[in-house]
Amino acid sequence: MSSGLNVYIVRHGETLWSLSGQHTGRTDLALTPNGRQQALSLMPALEHTAFSQVLTSPMRRARETCQLAGLEEHAQVETDLGEWDYGDYEGRRSVDIRAERPDWDIWRDGCPGGETPAEIAARADRVVARLMTMAGAVVLFSHGQFSRVLAARWVGLGADGGRHFALDPATISVLGFEGRDPTRPVVSLWNAAPSAPGCVAALRAAA
Repeated sequence: MSSGLNVYIVRHGETLWSLSGQHTGRTDLALTPNGRQQALSLMPALEHTAFSQVLTSPMRRARETCQLAGLEEHAQVETDLGEWDYGDYEGRRSVDIRAERPDWDIWRDGCPGGETPAEIAARADRVVARLMTMAGAVVLFSHGQFSRVLAARWVGLGADGGRHFALDPATISVLGFEGRDPTRPVVSLWNAAPSAPGCVAALRAAA
């Protein structure tokens, strides 16, 4: 493990389906006007960090967030950063799915025609393995549920551990290592809104 590595995770800004609660995996939605403003608000929180790598999901909503945050010039597309493949549940809301299947739990069951928890965990593990070859500050522009799985896998939990990491649009999180034990991966900061008082100071402290 690299004790000199800090991983910034940025969830993309608001879309029409994040507003409505519809599962958005492979549907390539743009940001809403409010989502674009959210993405622009990320710039002041990120502009003082010299990122050694900028990686983004190939989906438009993530790439647009990266661009509006001022980091598009150095960005590389990483397909493994895409959102959970919801398969037959794409575009549906959890409440509607549970009206038909009351015991459904994505963290346990995955999605028919889409990814299982084991498959998305394997994808997150590939991202972690790639990150471990890097050093310095790395920023990832990705999605809500995939980022939650990534955080869980970073600290050694199963994919279902992602249920405990609530994540809002256009927020910044940091994965790193314990200061007193640089072999121990930790979540240094989670779900920080860039406009919240003290966010920039918290980001600097987490790094």
